[in-house]
Amino acid sequence: MVDSSRKRHLAKTITWRIVGTIDTILLSWFISGNPLTGLKIGLAEVFTKMLLYYLHERVWFKINLSKHGKIRESRKRHLAKTITWRLIGTIDTMTIAWIVSGNPLTGLKIGIAEVITKMLFYYLHERVWYKIDYGLEERN
Repeated sequence: MVDSSRKRHLAKTITWRIVGTIDTILLSWFISGNPLTGLKIGLAEVFTKMLLYYLHERVWFKINLSKHGKIRESRKRHLAKTITWRLIGTIDTMTIAWIVSGNPLTGLKIGIAEVITKMLFYYLHERVWYKIDYGLEERN
């Protein structure tokens, strides 16, 4: 049986991947100048990023910054999650972009551009999910 936190983390994984993939495809297309390269990079990332994101969510779930047994959700926690996820995501994107494009500089450019766009989108994604009760047994 899947517990509510796993359902929630899976739903967050899927919604974030949709947002992230669209951003990656557009940035990769713009930077490489080739829409097919952008599409290849974005689609390759779907699988690696979903796995990495799910694992990231599970690790942060285990990091229970609680007070009297209540999980403390805060802007600071969301910001810390944003930074750790962006580090993981950027390394993954740069590696895939380098492999797909054959050019390490293209991978680096895409990775740098994503740092800005993805941190903004991820923070907003976390704030939206904070307001959604899906997969929560009890909101503290």
